[in-house]
Amino acid sequence: MPYIVKFTQHAARSFRKLPRDVQTRLSQSIESLKNNPRPPGFEKLKGEDDVYRIRVRDYRILYEVRDKELVVCIIEAGHRREVYRG
Repeated sequence: MPYIVKFTQHAARSFRKLPRDVQTRLSQSIESLKNNPRPPGFEKLKGEDDVYRIRVRDYRILYEVRDKELVVCIIEAGHRREVYRG
């Protein structure tokens, strides 16, 4: 059964600020999370429960997987030098 993808307000705002071509590239990866929330190349973030990241060239998508609810929640999407600051 496919997962539902949701964005936090912060992630949605960050995503909209990205260049259109980058949005398109990241959208493809985000859509694929619906069928496989733990794709090849994903990594669990240290010190976080159920928070993962995938790489798309120089960009990162940080997301949380809620298996009981079948939800993938996008926490952050952006350039690798910016996404881990917080």
